[in-house]
Amino acid sequence: MTGFGAPVFDFHARLAADRYEPGALLATMDGAGISRAAVSAGGLLGLDRLSAQINDGGRADVAADNARVYQQCSRSDGRLLPFFFADPARDVRAYRSAAGQFRGLEVSPAVHGCRLDDPAVGELVTIAAAAGHPVYLVCLGRPGARTADLVLLAAAFPEVTFVWGHCGHTGLDVAGLAEIAPVPNILAETSGCLTVTARLAVQRLGPARVLFGTEYPLQHPRVELAKADALGLDLLDLYDFTWGNACRVLGEETTWKRS
Repeated sequence: MTGFGAPVFDFHARLAADRYEPGALLATMDGAGISRAAVSAGGLLGLDRLSAQINDGGRADVAADNARVYQQCSRSDGRLLPFFFADPARDVRAYRSAAGQFRGLEVSPAVHGCRLDDPAVGELVTIAAAAGHPVYLVCLGRPGARTADLVLLAAAFPEVTFVWGHCGHTGLDVAGLAEIAPVPNILAETSGCLTVTARLAVQRLGPARVLFGTEYPLQHPRVELAKADALGLDLLDLYDFTWGNACRVLGEETTWKRS
């Protein structure tokens, strides 16, 4: 448990494909007081290429080593829950075959250049629906990958929980908050966004629709924990934000419930 009085479940961290994992992530979690994390493959692109694609568009023909992520998580004593990081152009069949080993799905327009109205994205979400998986994605500022496109996708799959990563793509995507507010199966995840955006997410969506995340290793967890502390939430809402919502979305047991 962290110093601010609530347990912490990091809904968005990444595992590198190297010999130091999962030990490096687990050691960082221990140092920050984080008990559990949902994780996807990391390091698919160098930061210069990723930044250029976020700004200008484009597609990288890179594949996540999802089997390795699963193996890494299997060595964590249940603390790390694996997400399947899917390229819609190549991974529909692989995700269908392996879905039972994973706890969620990630789709990245920034990395793989996909549009959210691509039929292959719909196929992936259909598999996620059957598996009971949440779908994590980060919207961008170009057609096909905007928050409005996520809203349309979520409306087509009302039984699926979608997670709006980083509270949008600018750090201050208040307009995006307004777009997702009427759509109850979209939750916001707060890694990387400004404190004011995270606070508005809790106010406008309600504490049951906001998830704590870190974006480790690009962001140190202590930075995100300081932001969570700065929100000034009461203990019940803080618990939902840092623990209870993640457990609910992922179907995990929690030992603490509201009375």
